[in-house]
Amino acid sequence: MVPLIEHRDRNSEGLNKETLDTKSPIQANAARRHHIRRPQRRVPNWAVYDAALRQRGSLTVWVTDEAIAGWQATPRTTPGGQPHYSDLAITTSLMLRAVFRLALRQTEGLLASILHLLGVDRPVPDHSTIARRASTVTLPAKPRGVRGPMPLLVDRTGLKLCGPGEWLIEKHGTRNRRSWRALPIGLDAGSGRIVAATLTDRGVDDAA
Repeated sequence: MVPLIEHRDRNSEGLNKETLDTKSPIQANAARRHHIRRPQRRVPNWAVYDAALRQRGSLTVWVTDEAIAGWQATPRTTPGGQPHYSDLAITTSLMLRAVFRLALRQTEGLLASILHLLGVDRPVPDHSTIARRASTVTLPAKPRGVRGPMPLLVDRTGLKLCGPGEWLIEKHGTRNRRSWRALPIGLDAGSGRIVAATLTDRGVDDAA
């Protein structure tokens, strides 16, 4: 009985050794696989780099005397309700809301805090007034950086329309004609801002 027990122990040891030596296909080709190195960004001057990172979090608010004087609306001479806040006040509130991605109530609190820190005694439009006047206020147009002729860069790209046809191709293997649309874009070469864009059918060529 003793040799039989030794024989079983040897088999179990050999089985455990084979089990430990077995590798998965991913581990077997690990030595021959191409590894992508992590990109190294070299910073020549850490002091300047740290100062630039701190500057990203700085907040500078500058309010002109004309803006303070025109904060309240001019009394209207026609019959109707008298507005308390000018379009400038509503536009400032909407600008803060868009920049900091705030809700209306948070926008009201931020504007009140800024006026308090500046020491300006002006009323703050509440969130209901901002929501009501946002649909009627006239926002200022984006000013152009260059007066006169503007160097324009025109490019065109294709947009593929995805819909139930793509699902049918994957599910049933059926094929149909793909739908494309062309998107010509005009860029200002100086500022890189998109100044013109349109969407055309694929039958319209670049010359048109």
